[in-house]
Amino acid sequence: MALRSAGSGKVARDAVHHPPFARCYARISVNAETRMGMAGIRDRLLTGLSGRVIEIGAGNGLNFAHYPSSVSEVVAIEPERLLRTLAVDAGRRAEVPVDVVPGAAEALPVKSEAFDAAVLSLVMCSVRDVPRALGEVRRVLRPGGVVRFFEHGRGGGRAMLLTQRALDRTVWPLVSGGCHVSRDPVAAIREAGFELGPYRQVMMPENGPTLPSSYCFLGTAWRPSVSD
Repeated sequence: MALRSAGSGKVARDAVHHPPFARCYARISVNAETRMGMAGIRDRLLTGLSGRVIEIGAGNGLNFAHYPSSVSEVVAIEPERLLRTLAVDAGRRAEVPVDVVPGAAEALPVKSEAFDAAVLSLVMCSVRDVPRALGEVRRVLRPGGVVRFFEHGRGGGRAMLLTQRALDRTVWPLVSGGCHVSRDPVAAIREAGFELGPYRQVMMPENGPTLPSSYCFLGTAWRPSVSD
């Protein structure tokens, strides 16, 4: 069972509600598993994890099948109702225990220092308050706990950066469930006080057109080992 508490603030049961986007994302993400190589990315993201893991923004639960047997429990936070329903179904099929929980990244409904690892997978682009969300990740991790991240963000040359910023100011968040393409996830993780480990840029799709959302970052960070 999840170790739940009020966290740093209470949120509505459905903190995010984007049904059209959720339906579209569910279809696209399943196709991306093989056509864009996302299944391999998920394996690399999660390999070597152990103990209790919190996954923030679990979507439709496609990560669940890739957790290694060394993970004792996954508490998966998903605010969008349709995606959460799909995640519950995926959790039932997983080989590790999965508890899917409603909640928002900015106010995680779990106790402090309750987890050995946190997983951020294509979620930082859409949270409303990135520093607050990462502060919550730091709160719920034990000292020395690991963060695994796979996030998209700013990249490319000047023309692409201008395009990303223009999209974020206009249509992109409206049609993509609050997503932003010009955020810098690596810098945000560092600025939140985590010790940044190895990371690398991954283009998605690897073979295909370069899109404003193509610039992804796969890596590891840690909460400092001294309790704070």
